[in-house]
Amino acid sequence: MAVAARLARFFARKGISFTEWPIDQVINLDAAVIASGQPQDDFIRATLLIDIKGVVMAVHRFDSALDMDAVQQLTGRRLQPLTARQGNRLFADCDPGFQPPMGGAYDIPVLVDEDVLGCSRALMTSGNDHTLIELDGGALRLALAGARGGHLVIRGQGDGERDVLTLEEVANKLQKLYRLPPMPALALKILKLTANTEATARELAELIEFDPSLTAQIMRYARSALFNYPGQINSVQEAVTRVLGFDRVAHIALGIASVRAFDVPRHGMLGMDSFWRHSLYCAFLCQRIASYCNEDKGLAYLCGLLHNFGLLLVGHLFPSEFEDLNTLREANPEASMHSLEQQVFGAGHGQEVLAVGHGAIGGILHRLWQLPDPVVKAAGMHQQSGYHGEHEHYVLMVQLANGLLKERGIGDEFNPDDVPALARLLGLDDNAISAIGTSIDDVAAELDALAVSLSS
Repeated sequence: MAVAARLARFFARKGISFTEWPIDQVINLDAAVIASGQPQDDFIRATLLIDIKGVVMAVHRFDSALDMDAVQQLTGRRLQPLTARQGNRLFADCDPGFQPPMGGAYDIPVLVDEDVLGCSRALMTSGNDHTLIELDGGALRLALAGARGGHLVIRGQGDGERDVLTLEEVANKLQKLYRLPPMPALALKILKLTANTEATARELAELIEFDPSLTAQIMRYARSALFNYPGQINSVQEAVTRVLGFDRVAHIALGIASVRAFDVPRHGMLGMDSFWRHSLYCAFLCQRIASYCNEDKGLAYLCGLLHNFGLLLVGHLFPSEFEDLNTLREANPEASMHSLEQQVFGAGHGQEVLAVGHGAIGGILHRLWQLPDPVVKAAGMHQQSGYHGEHEHYVLMVQLANGLLKERGIGDEFNPDDVPALARLLGLDDNAISAIGTSIDDVAAELDALAVSLSS
């Protein structure tokens, strides 16, 4: 069925007509909006909230953010966002993350932002990952009859000119102006498998073995001197169970499969050869640092591996400008990467949105692809020194790893970071930093060989 069962019954009971919009299968609502080709401000979405009294649905425009102070003022309740898992349980007939903004179909009280009630038409998820639905203004208001209306979202600060784009504005502009690549199908399957806490090594191995190239890369990785496994490795399942472990195999496979979304030249300081070398070293170091910080080593590895995807996206979308950026990078090793990106993309050619830097752009892509929040944050903030906030340790681990790598001439910029300050923020002493640095030298030859094999 193209529309979730309870939603279809709700529309039939109310006598509400709607139009279906089939789209390619996507991973989340952000991707669905992009796939539709329709303006973002025509879409509405649901945000689920909860307190001791129960669950409430807030319906607002897709390109707006809830003002929790305004919600509290309207309801007199201190509501908090529902977790994804709780939301999926309430909408059992929907694909995860595709809850339609029609709380009446699920016996959930609804708050609706006043802007939504004035819409002449609205597009929304139908409850699945391959269909949208459209309601005209009259049908929308009928569907939301009985909802409590009011001011729910953050409003602008007047008509004054603003020189700096927020990341939300950057995300909106990127999605409106450019066709961002979807996550490759194999990467999407791997990501979904890793989200299943009951997934087995056999299931992961079978998924990887459908792709001969990916199978060969995983086998080469498991047999490398990085792990010094004394026996024979004859299958991906053996690589998972005997040498690498489920998380490491899933993460490296996810990285390899995801890179296939981009068409980027191999050579140059920003080419695919350098990307893989930098990413593998950074992933290795982040995992080592995490062991000293009592953080999740697998998640730290993934943060390091994927933190530079913004560069690949820039190279994929703008090959000519990427070539210019590559040339500037090689000619100006003392300049910050961010300053060079502003020079290339902030010169009034209609691409100023990209001058925020490849880190922020990579974070936006990772959010679109629904990667774990620490991975999104590590990519988005790794260029921002002095970052304090959500998932701070994972951002700092990537920054510290990059600082240590710059001392060895690895990475996309060579101007130094304050390694001692980063180490202190992570609670690492000089002995720990020395040991981590030595570990790089011990595995350098193997990481270099793996990088060459992955980029070829």
